[in-house]
Amino acid sequence: MTVVDSVPSFPDYFLSPDAVLQDDAKSWRFGRRPDYAKTRTAWRQTKLMNHTAGSLEELVENVVKNWEIEASHKTDATEWRTINHKLYEFRLNGGPPQPAEAMAKVGTYNALLYPSEYYSPEHNDFASSHKTFKRMMPTFAWEVLEVYGGPPKVAFKWRHWGTFQGDYTALNDKGEKVTIKKTGKVIDLRGMTTATLDDQLRLTSVDVYFDPMDMFRQMDEARADLAGDQQKAGDGVDAMAKQIAACPFLSAQTACREHAETNATAPAN
Repeated sequence: MTVVDSVPSFPDYFLSPDAVLQDDAKSWRFGRRPDYAKTRTAWRQTKLMNHTAGSLEELVENVVKNWEIEASHKTDATEWRTINHKLYEFRLNGGPPQPAEAMAKVGTYNALLYPSEYYSPEHNDFASSHKTFKRMMPTFAWEVLEVYGGPPKVAFKWRHWGTFQGDYTALNDKGEKVTIKKTGKVIDLRGMTTATLDDQLRLTSVDVYFDPMDMFRQMDEARADLAGDQQKAGDGVDAMAKQIAACPFLSAQTACREHAETNATAPAN
């Protein structure tokens, strides 16, 4: 028996990932419903999981996808069907709560990213942020990996991925233009989320936990390679120091050499 079989009635946004796209909302951004066809195709072709129809994993995946559609594309938060408007709060990594109205204004990217040398929510508004990431990754699919516990409190691991197909350009925390050349490689992000639902299965809180800088580290291969080389060099120095410390002969030699160098540079009396 699936979860759907055991519960009399679920809201439509639990049963289909695109339920809210059927809404006749007045606040669709740009005056029209968004098109998720390419993203859904990429999800089907490159996902890791194949959840059983009607399973808790599929239900959680569906409600989160509908919530993301509303958060990204309905400018009036009162039209979001997936949330309890009086109780809803969003938090990133245990930070301060953000109401639905704030996310509707700044956009999901700005709500999920910190100021850094690569990007700044302060210097990139909703339109520019979505343009930046849509151009670099035409599809950015999302899936649930594991679910721990069912409603009203749900905890789950997730994966968010796409191919770096276009050059990245945005303003960083200093207001400077940053450009990273496309690599053609997959950017694969992982994280965890806890969510609470009310008795009508509407979200009252969403707490997301992940490393926002992981995406930029995967994008900036040159910086990542340099960091890796520096780490290797540091590891080599540390290993040599440990080897010297462990060997009485090498330790004595090192001590004598350091003593001689000190005496050679010491001022005469």
